Amino acid sequence: MRWPTFLARRLAALAAVLLVASFLVYGLLYTVPGGPMAFLLGNRSGSPEQIAAIRHQYHLDEPFLVRYFSWLGDALHGDFGQSLVYRQDVSALMSTRLATTGLLVLYAAVIIVVMGIALGLLGALRRGPVDAAVSVVNSVFLATPTFVVGVILVVVFALSLGWFPVFGPGTGLGDRLYHLTLPAIALSLGSAGFLARITRASVGAELRREHVETARSRGFSESHIVRRHVLRNASIPVVTVMGLTVAGLIAGSVVVENIFALDGLGSLLVRAILQRDFAVVQGVVLVLVTAFVIVNLVVDLCYSLIDPRLSPGEAA
Repeated sequence: MRWPTFLARRLAALAAVLLVASFLVYGLLYTVPGGPMAFLLGNRSGSPEQIAAIRHQYHLDEPFLVRYFSWLGDALHGDFGQSLVYRQDVSALMSTRLATTGLLVLYAAVIIVVMGIALGLLGALRRGPVDAAVSVVNSVFLATPTFVVGVILVVVFALSLGWFPVFGPGTGLGDRLYHLTLPAIALSLGSAGFLARITRASVGAELRREHVETARSRGFSESHIVRRHVLRNASIPVVTVMGLTVAGLIAGSVVVENIFALDGLGSLLVRAILQRDFAVVQGVVLVLVTAFVIVNLVVDLCYSLIDPRLSPGEAA
């Protein structure tokens, strides 16, 4: 498959997924008990005239599909409506919090890639006690829930040792990274353990292949064999898992942001759900779904860059 055709297909699929996701995000919130009218009225009963005025103000008297396509058209221009609670534009609410969530996910992704690949290579290349120790570490990482890791990190490194702040995103790049260190570690450990297992299995399988044995018989050093004959071939499943893992961080950030009181998209989403702030929930969820889909598109594009023998989309 040629690159233009592959890109056209992937972009069309991305648009279709986002269209379906936007319809579900917009429509499912209106199926909850009471809907938006229950929040808008609160404890008041309201006269028929007041109810009609509120429904007209928020376009609730229009057909559902008319409201949906009107909302979708505005969303494509970055307008997600107005928050029912904050009385502010949803786009403005999200823009002030997007940097915190984006930096947290990026920081955690770097930790996952570095730690996961390093532990996986160590386990695959150093059999025996080292491999056993790495396996134990990976199992601990995988078995410990994110919120438990977060609480432990806060108690040990923030409250007891005082090395890191307890909450808040900080200001400026350096201070933000300092404040986000513990949240990023809490968000990344489980995924790092999973990536380490995949890396260990993939590299171990490549080390046992016939062309690697042939390279050894020809006298090449082990480091040369690993660099030239193992890493590239083993990287396809690693990149696949890496992409899915990083995309999953977008959803996992919701838990971490609430543990560490970070004012990001995740904490905004939780508050909006509890307060039935429909416009905010719709805007945040659509942004998170879009980011998830884009990350998976980037992973597909990476396959051919890693191994030119694969045509675009073949590895997927």
